[in-house]
Amino acid sequence: MPQIPCKEIAKKIIDGLKAKPAPKQILAAILVGENPASISFIKQKEKTAKELGIDFRTYEFQEGISQGELIQEIGGIANQKSVGGVIIQLPLPERFNSQEILDAIPAEKDIDVLGKQALEIFNAGKSKILPPAAEVVKEILGTWNLKLETLKIAVIGTGQLVGRPIASWLKNKTAELATLNSKTENIKEELKDADIIISGAGKANLFSAGDLKENAVVIDFGYSFADGKISGDFDPNYPINKLTNSLTPQSSNHLMYTPTPGGTGPILVAKIIENFYKLNEN
Repeated sequence: MPQIPCKEIAKKIIDGLKAKPAPKQILAAILVGENPASISFIKQKEKTAKELGIDFRTYEFQEGISQGELIQEIGGIANQKSVGGVIIQLPLPERFNSQEILDAIPAEKDIDVLGKQALEIFNAGKSKILPPAAEVVKEILGTWNLKLETLKIAVIGTGQLVGRPIASWLKNKTAELATLNSKTENIKEELKDADIIISGAGKANLFSAGDLKENAVVIDFGYSFADGKISGDFDPNYPINKLTNSLTPQSSNHLMYTPTPGGTGPILVAKIIENFYKLNEN
């Protein structure tokens, strides 16, 4: 089965940004605590930003900081004229009210479109940018000029980073839109007729190639550890037929999918940086 060339798509986006003058403003990233995955994601963003000559700064806070103190600190950073965009690395430690903290970012500097102000503008269809995950989907589907209005699309997951913004963006754009989660009954029945499956459930191997129709496209944002390795929600392998001990059906399916790792992640980082450019044009 062919993999979607995500790294090539990401490189094309970055190359396009290289042809433009880099914003002179600071791109500020907020990191709370010492979550290894969060630190890794911040470093990926920093690497790409610095490749483009962007002044990327990480502001680190101890996990013991209070909710009020953190909101005050973020407001102080975000309201500096020299700061052109703010990213709050999620997830925050569980004791925090994440939405209240995200709301501290002014809409014009909200790279991820997660604060209340930015979300209201986005949901009204007036935002200069889309949430990065929605931008990834738009980029991938646009690469093949797929016509949304003719497609049945299934979105798995309702999280604020992937499922929710993507479903909101797709609303009224498709022939049929199914919003599901990892606990949806008969989820595989819903998936078998879908042309596009977009998944952000974070549940390893939730569905496999054998569950999908011929020529389906899978955009997998899922990221979890299973059996000592990084896995996505989608398992590109076919299930074993226990009666014949063989793969069923045979590998004739021509579906395309984003691999994990190295799939949606590089495009997502590129789109985050592209959003920073868009918010600081002119």
